[in-house]
Amino acid sequence: MKVLGIVCSPRKGGNTEVLVGEVLANAKDLGAEIELEFIANKNIAPCDGCESCMATGKCKVEDDMQELYSKLMEADGIILGTPVYFWGMTSQAKAFLDRTFVFRKERPLRNKIAGVIVVARLRGASETLGAFLNYFYIQRMTVIGGVIAYADKRGEVRQNKLAMDEARGLGRAMVQAIQRYEKGRPI
Repeated sequence: MKVLGIVCSPRKGGNTEVLVGEVLANAKDLGAEIELEFIANKNIAPCDGCESCMATGKCKVEDDMQELYSKLMEADGIILGTPVYFWGMTSQAKAFLDRTFVFRKERPLRNKIAGVIVVARLRGASETLGAFLNYFYIQRMTVIGGVIAYADKRGEVRQNKLAMDEARGLGRAMVQAIQRYEKGRPI
């Protein structure tokens, strides 16, 4: 069982990374193979809307998304995390999601277990969470939960016991859902 965490923050060592890391650490403790990717470290061009992928099944843009497509396909569970920027997800998160339009026709992410981490300073968390839930729905993924945390300074979320507990719980829920799915049981 493999769980992939994707941090869509442009800042290394921030609150989003802390919480996604907590999810993954708990999943690992429960037997999952884990991997953490940072979108900010990747060269990801925006989708140009050409829709050639609808005919070919492949994105014509050659960049680091090609590697991420493979990682998404290999994962049983996917955790996406973003801070809130101007009432929504980061531009890095949006570019990443837009580039998975290539999956729209065949829906290869169908039934993969999904979770989300949203970190906000003050506002925009529910709008951002809603955008991710819509994305999971479009991809026909199975959503097992999410964490909304409020933090201002880098690393501050570590002092938020509720957020840290919820992140650990999300890791546990992810592993349990994957195990149930593998055994053919309802999630």
